[in-house]
Amino acid sequence: MTTEKAKASKETDRGKGSKARAVADALTLAVHEHRLAPGLKLNEDEVGEIFGVGRTIVRSALQMLAHDQLVTIEPNRGAFVAEPSMREAREVFEARALLEPRTARSAAERITPEGIARLRAHNKAEHAALDRGDFGTALRLSGEFHIEIARIADQSTIAEFITQLIARSSLVIALYWRRPKAMCETHAHEALLNALERGDGATAEEMMKGHLLDLLSSLDLREAPPPPQTLRDALRP
Repeated sequence: MTTEKAKASKETDRGKGSKARAVADALTLAVHEHRLAPGLKLNEDEVGEIFGVGRTIVRSALQMLAHDQLVTIEPNRGAFVAEPSMREAREVFEARALLEPRTARSAAERITPEGIARLRAHNKAEHAALDRGDFGTALRLSGEFHIEIARIADQSTIAEFITQLIARSSLVIALYWRRPKAMCETHAHEALLNALERGDGATAEEMMKGHLLDLLSSLDLREAPPPPQTLRDALRP
């Protein structure tokens, strides 16, 4: 009986963990697509009502986001979508400029026709989103393009770092981007993709470095952040 209770308890814990992960993933997607603005308060009761879960699961989800630096949890105040400072904004893109060029070179050395097809599908979907004015989706797809390159490079540890940095980049762009309709210029990913397809690691490395430095130069680190919207509006389907 004790064994059965322990098994049931583990299954319950796994179920709660799965629900918390699903809530965390939904909130992360909303951050990537700029539906959750930096500084927005994530009220536990409201999040729970929106997703149909209890406060314990919401708290677990918010802790996951805090670990990824997408949320800050303040004692006696609650959880808020993170607001990267100007210094953090620079550091995020400088860190990407250190990691991603070398990863692009490695990807060029390992890429397969299947990998090229996945990247071209990402690129096509990103451009389609831009054409219909869906800049949030375009931003998410742009980030996934960079993450896919790290996966193709078969560098799982670096890919994890890049994934976290790209999530932080979404917050940085929401606060400091001065060219909202040019998430990633249409030629940048296409030129990088062509270098990868040729297996030209040196060119892929240089293109990635230039691309990221161009993104950094597109940040306006003098403007005040925009006011946050409401949580319910941000998460409405």
